[in-house]
Amino acid sequence: MASVTKWGKRGIALGAGAAATALVLTGCASSSVSSTDLNGLTIGTTDKITSLDPAGSYDNGSFAVQNQVFPFLMNTPVGSPDVKPDIATKGEFTNDTTYEVTLKKGLKFANGHDLTSSDVKFSFDRELKINNENGPQSLLANLKSIDTPDDTTVVFHLDHADQTWPQVLSSPAGPIVDEQVFSADKLTPAADIVKGKAFAGQYEITSYKENDTIQYKANKEYDGLLGKAKTDEVTASYYTKETDLKLAVQQGDVDVAYRSLTPTDIADLRKDDKVKVTDGPGGEIRYLVFNFKTQPFGTGQSDADEAKALAVRQAVADVVDREKLAKDVYNNTYSPVYSMVPDGLTGAATPFKTLYGDGNGGADVDKAKKTLSDAGVSGKVQLDIQYAPDHYGSTSDDEYAELKTQLENSGLFTVNIQSTVYTTYAVDRTKDAYPVYQLGWFPDFSDADNYLSPFFTKDNFVQNHYDDPKIQKLIAEEQAESDASKRADLIEQAQQQEAEQISTLPLLQGKSIAVAGKDVKGLTLDASFKFRYATLSK
Repeated sequence: MASVTKWGKRGIALGAGAAATALVLTGCASSSVSSTDLNGLTIGTTDKITSLDPAGSYDNGSFAVQNQVFPFLMNTPVGSPDVKPDIATKGEFTNDTTYEVTLKKGLKFANGHDLTSSDVKFSFDRELKINNENGPQSLLANLKSIDTPDDTTVVFHLDHADQTWPQVLSSPAGPIVDEQVFSADKLTPAADIVKGKAFAGQYEITSYKENDTIQYKANKEYDGLLGKAKTDEVTASYYTKETDLKLAVQQGDVDVAYRSLTPTDIADLRKDDKVKVTDGPGGEIRYLVFNFKTQPFGTGQSDADEAKALAVRQAVADVVDREKLAKDVYNNTYSPVYSMVPDGLTGAATPFKTLYGDGNGGADVDKAKKTLSDAGVSGKVQLDIQYAPDHYGSTSDDEYAELKTQLENSGLFTVNIQSTVYTTYAVDRTKDAYPVYQLGWFPDFSDADNYLSPFFTKDNFVQNHYDDPKIQKLIAEEQAESDASKRADLIEQAQQQEAEQISTLPLLQGKSIAVAGKDVKGLTLDASFKFRYATLSK
């Protein structure tokens, strides 16, 4: 059974929060560098960097930089969500709780230092020792100890069987750093990292102005899964406003704009023949949570009735029109999702599509009426739904207004929607204050388990009183199952079980969207949810 702390703050605080505003998130500095001042290829973004040191960051903006310059033991190849050895020749479980990695021989950092098993152990040990409040160390909760019997062998000893461990090694907890440059017990300043050329990924950083500009050059020492960079020099420019980023890519001041543009800006750019818009799968999902205690007919209500409570949840699922939400509210920058595991991941299924509505993704009010009637529910059901637009983006106002309209137009519900500031929301939702409420999620790594265990294990972070031994058993089994086919089947069964009970109602999956000049090649957006600079050229 997965530890609660393993899910990490990115999944809970960002995935269930800030990362869910991916299309409206802005950075904190405006770039004034034009493309005429730069060589190679330019990337524009509104993301914010917390820290270049992997031990001090757990956010999309920082991880995007780290992905370019630090090596990983395991990584996701272009076009796949499933990990393979990166700077290793192999990684494998030698028993249920021991994972052994063999490094390639002769690995070096850009500064010429040898990269050995000692650096690997140092990298993970320092994350746990520093224990920075913004760091990713929670992902290492299952790590008991590390042995390094020789320079190319790393042995991880885990507390319990966990087939997601290879994915953890590709996550924000996984960058390997140079023990001759990085401090063992405190965060290392970006200036020291850059000066020390402590990089062994596809690129090294030659100039770093945090949240302004970063200049990269291809790292000739990189010897890993992803291959050599297609472009020798890349500059990333950071923008405060989405409108400025939109203008920059239109005018050719940046070659690629990635994270983040508003839905309206993206719709406009699709009509601009000077640029091309690329859509890819996104890891973010938006969903409703039902509190099993305080929802209509919930266990804490005076008229508590398990069958009626389930019927209410099922009727909501029958009535919701995800396509309309995606199109009318988000200009198709989101797509409908019919499971808590989004499309693109191994084991993803679509049980909410076949079980509810018209069986093909559309709404079916007559079916909802019958579901309620068969359970003995009469009259309109009062639904009180809470959401947090300051945390999930101002477009949440339109999203929940549309949900209210859909539910009330069915004639089956009376809906009261109310917004709350997130500082209050985050506390009150776990104290049974909200019968139905909004959450979002962005994964720690691209594995289906990261969309199951955080929500449906006994002590899940949602804390909505959903406690089902069957799904808990399925999750424990898929975490321990080493056969890929059998594990995918268990993951599908877990999705089916949850969909039949509806602890959460998945609504939308965010798309990963990039806008590029017509001469840019190699732009790839895939279910690894990582943006690779090294595939780009022009």
